[in-house]
Amino acid sequence: MKVSADRDVCVGAGLCALTAPGVFDQDDDGVVDVLTPDPDGAQQPAARQAVNLCPSGAARIVE
Repeated sequence: MKVSADRDVCVGAGLCALTAPGVFDQDDDGVVDVLTPDPDGAQQPAARQAVNLCPSGAARIVE
C-alpha cells in the first residue's frame, strides 16, 4: 500500500491529518503533506479512513 496526495487539489480541511496523524500532516498553509508514503500494517486502517474522508479527493491509496 502506498499513500499519496495531490497538493494542488487539497482544500486544507485537515481530516487526513486528524484521522491518520502518523501518515498525513499539514504545512503552514494547511495543505496536505504525506509523512509516511508506505504506512505499516498498524497505520493502514487509519490511512484508508483518511483517504475516504478527504472531501477534495486529494489523498489517494495505490495498492
